[in-house]
Parts: sequence; structure tokens; C-alpha cells
Amino acid sequence: MTKKKWSLTFTRDAEKKFLKLDKPIQKRFQKYIQKILDSGDPREFGKPLKSNLAGLWRYRIGDYRLICVIEDTQLVITTVDLDHRKDVYDTH
Repeated sequence: MTKKKWSLTFTRDAEKKFLKLDKPIQKRFQKYIQKILDSGDPREFGKPLKSNLAGLWRYRIGDYRLICVIEDTQLVITTVDLDHRKDVYDTH
């Protein structure tokens, strides 16, 4: 049985935030994202959020957080936000 092949997309705002990160942090994100995509099940590494953030998933990458929506029917993970852990939940 072959693993599902997931893809990752960014919202425009999330992409802008990603490009503003320092290059070493971007590389860390890319390595972690590849691990998620290769796993076959993106929920294996994430944590579901609750309350007003229900339906979103959080991925912890050092002091940063990646906030995503997992779309099973299309095998797509959409990054809706990323930021330092002290700031990421303030915008939602």
C-alpha cells in the first residue's frame, strides 16, 4: 500500500511571514515541513487546536508555530499563519 502524497500551500499572509524569517529558520521550517509531507499522516506531528481555533492544527518548530488547515479530500495542508509562539495566537 502506497502512502498518500500530501502537499503544502501557504496563504498570501503566511507566505509573506515565511519570507521575512531569517534563512536558518526558513531552512528549519522546510526540513520540518518535508518530514510532515513524507509521513503519510500530517496529524502524526501536529496538535489539534481548540475553542475558537477548532479545525486548525498546530505544528511546533522550535519557538515558532505553524498553524494549518488539513484538507483530507484534496491531500492538502494549507498554512494559514506562522509566527513566534508568543505572537501566533493573538491574530486569531
